[in-house]
Amino acid sequence: MKILLLGAGGREHALGWKLLQSASVSSLAYAPGLAPANAGLAAIGKCVLFDITDPAAVAERARSLAVDLVVVGPEAPLVAGVADELMRRGMPVFGPCRDAARLEGSKAFSKRFMKRHGIPTAAFAVFEDAAEARRHIASPQTRFPLVVKADGLAAGKGVTLCSGPAEAAGAIEAAMERRVFGSAGERIVIEEMLTGREASFFVLCDGESALPLDTCQDYKRIGDGDTGANTGGMGGFSPSPFLGPDLREEVLRRVVRPTLEGLAAEGSPFRGLLYVGLMLTEQGVRVLEYNVRFGDPETESLLPRLDCDLAELLWAAARGGLAGMPIRWKNQASVCVVLASEGYPASSSSGIPIEGLDRAGSRENVVVFHAGTRNTPGGRIETSGGRVVAVTALGADMSEARRRAYEAASDIHFAGLQRRTDIASGIA
Repeated sequence: MKILLLGAGGREHALGWKLLQSASVSSLAYAPGLAPANAGLAAIGKCVLFDITDPAAVAERARSLAVDLVVVGPEAPLVAGVADELMRRGMPVFGPCRDAARLEGSKAFSKRFMKRHGIPTAAFAVFEDAAEARRHIASPQTRFPLVVKADGLAAGKGVTLCSGPAEAAGAIEAAMERRVFGSAGERIVIEEMLTGREASFFVLCDGESALPLDTCQDYKRIGDGDTGANTGGMGGFSPSPFLGPDLREEVLRRVVRPTLEGLAAEGSPFRGLLYVGLMLTEQGVRVLEYNVRFGDPETESLLPRLDCDLAELLWAAARGGLAGMPIRWKNQASVCVVLASEGYPASSSSGIPIEGLDRAGSRENVVVFHAGTRNTPGGRIETSGGRVVAVTALGADMSEARRRAYEAASDIHFAGLQRRTDIASGIA
């Protein structure tokens, strides 16, 4: 099987790394977009540069490369309709159609979809006018704290937690008037802030069947103790002790199945990876958000534990036939620690030499996934983005995996390095 992988980050390095372990995969080409990919991807496949959000360009490149399967990593190509064009031409693709991808591409669509289909989520209101949004937060009926979300894709940075009216007014101004999130903030969602424990739930889908993956957790805040700004993710671990069998069945029954049935009923059967971001509240499970692709850095936590053929799973999701397929997981825990550049998430530092990558990656049961890295003409690797690398380790238990991950992370050095020190701390 020849595979074309779209995307350029740590998630894509992890996907490519795991796909190449498949006996059925003969070659891997990766398309990072219009700029060179990270140094990890560069070491494992053939790079092809073109606009991966252009459906026709993706289909033409897949045809010229004679690939058997296109695997879409990031959300932007899916929202742009890449999967639709590939399916129209009869080319197998792992990733949902544009209408289904609205679950991630539009917060307003996803919230209204959940309301239509009785899927538990936070109370919300949608606004396209800043003055109207300000009147809403000034109303005596509006309770704080609350959350202001940019409607569109904002690279994980469009969510603002607001403890009072002043913060909410600032978030409205930033999104709708100053356009700090670009066109993503033309419309906003204001919703109640849920309290509890966050959890991530992943399901492979083929339009009809759903095959749950094992559980994992990630850490969104930049600082220890969940302090500081929200990021794309500073690490994670798998499996999660907070999603036991009974709770997983509840999520399937109350969230996943109604979501897939609702999409099918609306003419958009879901094929690909459905991510459900959950809040486990005292009142029960609530959906925070959907993603329509593998999460990052959850993928870097999950895939080292997968003990079967990823390519066969993705092929079945793309072509149908997931029902009854076996999925196996190593009886080990994993811990992933993200190393970020100076200034992240507000900014990032590029061109900083990175030391110790080989030493970290040579440790037993450790893999270093590249995200914001690049090769230099002189043969060195340097930073090229906010999240630089994700260091993942396996262990007999969470404690051993955590120790190995942090020992390996300590091998890696670059100026301005940021990392959390409490990933998987206290997790049995």
